[in-house]
Amino acid sequence: MTPEVIGIDLGGTAIKLGRFRSDGTCLKSLTVATPQPATPEAVIATMVDAIAQLDPLSEAVAIGVGTPGPADATRRIAKFAINLPGWVDVPLADALEAKVGKPTILDNDANCAGLGEAWLGTGRQFQNFILLTLGTGVGGAIFINNKLFVGHYGAAGELGLITFNPDGPMCNSGNKGSLEQHVSITAIRRRTGKEPSELSVLAQSGDAAALKFWQEYGRDLGIGLTSLIYVLTPQAIIIGGGVSASAEFFLPAAKAEIEKRVLPTSRVDLQILPAALGNSAGMLGAARLAWGMVG
Repeated sequence: MTPEVIGIDLGGTAIKLGRFRSDGTCLKSLTVATPQPATPEAVIATMVDAIAQLDPLSEAVAIGVGTPGPADATRRIAKFAINLPGWVDVPLADALEAKVGKPTILDNDANCAGLGEAWLGTGRQFQNFILLTLGTGVGGAIFINNKLFVGHYGAAGELGLITFNPDGPMCNSGNKGSLEQHVSITAIRRRTGKEPSELSVLAQSGDAAALKFWQEYGRDLGIGLTSLIYVLTPQAIIIGGGVSASAEFFLPAAKAEIEKRVLPTSRVDLQILPAALGNSAGMLGAARLAWGMVG
């Protein structure tokens, strides 16, 4: 029988799980609601139940998990999760191994999405790229010479937490005016009272206010990306997360801002592209992590 692993994408509102072969084929997937409040105990119990539903015969050989915050350098402890209560130094890999009996590995959810895109998505064609996930928060992943860059203690790549406006809204990270506070879904709701999907429908119909919002959004995103480009000079910036579905309305403004602000020598042949894998990128990347551990 062909070996399988389980990839899990833990989010603030939903937990997505999939059973994968080594070529990335998803044999079965499942989405369950994240318990509220999302305490470590409640989340672990929900994961264990969902794993039993997904893999009733216990055929998978390993588990990979993407968590909404940094893991430690050993990829076993969820150091903290900005948007989940009580998540500080949670020994998630140990807990799942004890309850499910399979080797388990963790990483930040955006890193997992980046691993998915590098494996089977837009990132396949680049050695050096940044992934930015525009969702409830804003996450990031950095790939240098085909390798995920995680820094000295495993927490590098928190691209959404860079300072955008020092006098802007308070961020759960403790920073003020982070990029996340300007371009996340949460920020869009705060700025407009609407969901990104509503604003897209309005923009599609030619609504002037919605089109103006997306222009301003693209400008803000472009300014944030400018700092990252100067530091990393990537071949590509890949835009994922829920907001990326509206990319046609904001990417032109983001690109125009980058062209104004970044020296040509720092953006030679730079491409800014939407992610290819949609909501499955995190699960797929978590599965890739698991394969790396057992294969």
